Amino acid sequence: MPGDNFPGERIESLVDELEGIIEEAKPPFGKNAQFKVIETDVFFNILDEIRMSYPEEWQKSRRILKERDELIASATAQADSIIADAQQQALTIAGEQEIVRLAQQQADDIRDRAQQYERETRYAAEDYAEQVFTHLEENLKSLTSTVARCRQQLNESSNNAQNGGW
Repeated sequence: MPGDNFPGERIESLVDELEGIIEEAKPPFGKNAQFKVIETDVFFNILDEIRMSYPEEWQKSRRILKERDELIASATAQADSIIADAQQQALTIAGEQEIVRLAQQQADDIRDRAQQYERETRYAAEDYAEQVFTHLEENLKSLTSTVARCRQQLNESSNNAQNGGW
């Protein structure tokens, strides 16, 4: 189903469907191709589907942010666990100076790697969330533009009909 792979796909598909309806619509008799007759029930049903898709897209965005936070928390917990393990190992073998020094160095290396992993994970999650929000924002702008254009065409057609243009 569209929309299950990437946020915004369902809305984008519905907007494409609206464009298809407008492109396939026939001009009324005696009019140029700028004015077209469309089935308003079909058009408004698709608009209603688009409106119903908004909360779904927002939920997906929130889910992505929640997953990012959970991933960061997991990475932090893993880093803390690794550090705690390294410190415990260092205390257990603290009998000799060289072993203690090597254990501390290893703990520092592990901590540095864990912190680097946490940073990389956080940046990747933030980049992904930014891409999702950018895509959603572009879809919403496109949808708003399309709805405004369609509304204008409907209003112009309605005004022509009222002025005896039919």
